[in-house]
Amino acid sequence: MTTSAKTNSIDPVKLDRLAEVAVKIGLQLQAGQDLLITAPLAALPLVRGITEHAYKAGAGLVTSLYADEEATLMRYRHAPVESFDHAATWLFEGMAKAFSSNTARLAIAGDNPMLLSAEDPEKVARANRATSKAYQPALEKIAGFDVNWNIVSYPNPSWAKQVFPDHSEDAAVAKLADAIFAASRVDIDDPVTAWREHNAVLAKRREWLNGLNFASLHFKGPGTDLVVGLADEHQWQGGASTAKNGITCNPNIPTEEVFTTPHALRVDGHVSSTKPLSHQGTLIEDISVRFEGGKIVEAKASRGEEVFNKVLNTDEGARRLGEVALVPHSSPISASGLLFFNTLFDENAASHIALGQCYSKCFVNGDKLSPEEVAARGGNKSLIHIDWMIGSGEVDVDGVNADGSTVPVMRKGEWA
Repeated sequence: MTTSAKTNSIDPVKLDRLAEVAVKIGLQLQAGQDLLITAPLAALPLVRGITEHAYKAGAGLVTSLYADEEATLMRYRHAPVESFDHAATWLFEGMAKAFSSNTARLAIAGDNPMLLSAEDPEKVARANRATSKAYQPALEKIAGFDVNWNIVSYPNPSWAKQVFPDHSEDAAVAKLADAIFAASRVDIDDPVTAWREHNAVLAKRREWLNGLNFASLHFKGPGTDLVVGLADEHQWQGGASTAKNGITCNPNIPTEEVFTTPHALRVDGHVSSTKPLSHQGTLIEDISVRFEGGKIVEAKASRGEEVFNKVLNTDEGARRLGEVALVPHSSPISASGLLFFNTLFDENAASHIALGQCYSKCFVNGDKLSPEEVAARGGNKSLIHIDWMIGSGEVDVDGVNADGSTVPVMRKGEWA
């Protein structure tokens, strides 16, 4: 298995632009602020680029943590079974402490999405559960938007071969790199300006939705008739947003969505996925679920159903929604026609919902709410947050007012 992409397959100018955008737009890193980066080993060229731009921006200390696919596989093949109920709690407690001290967070995605596809699903589920519990202190800081954070991606060869299986490794890496650069808006000469303009468009969408203050959204299309009640005093977010530390950042690059918090007890009906969900080495296809009183009471999938049900059984909140997001069917990622096997990209190809933890930022004055107040307004709590796509060119969305009247929001997947 290759541990680093051949950089001659990747345009160095565009890679440098991605690093610059991650620091200047994704994080808006402040002078004197520390930065924690997590990344797969293959992403070392991007880590170095981000580190350089971070120090040029005046970063205090940049610390990088790397994941190794081969080491991960060694655990599944040689570690004692009982080890899968343990996680590096000390590491995540340290991360939470760093975020409490205003350290910015940057994650580079790019792991092989099918890395664990041949491993024992019970071990995978146990390891995920243990890691989710251990990660909770750090996750709360990110979900609560305590600090500025950002996710970008790098074309790991093993990931590239999943997206472009009929190409050589070099060609697959080059094609995935080009797709990442295009979706991340760094394939143009002035990506920083392009991102500011894109953020302005997303701001208009969220302001329109916030002004209407719908009680719920009604999704209707093939296999879907779903009413998603919205949390009390919910607030739409999307594009650039201001963290509790006062720094305005873009958490996701790329991003095409505006999103908010559903009410955990007010989701009813049935919905079918419109794209596969790649989760921990398993491709889950043709998801179909039924909600009653906010909870999934029936779940099916044509592939990966066992894994999907294990996800739903993570905890009480795993069967309830923590996010609903609107994305036009004509988004650049959707138009690419690619399945990235990576939620950061695939979620920006279609409107979607997320199981599990909500974002407290998606409430009026959310930065001042306690966890108990978030829950009282309908916000969900869980160890997981997993997005899957329910939008397409055949799905309509209506906003439903408190009096039952409706306003067209999307028609055939496009803004109405």
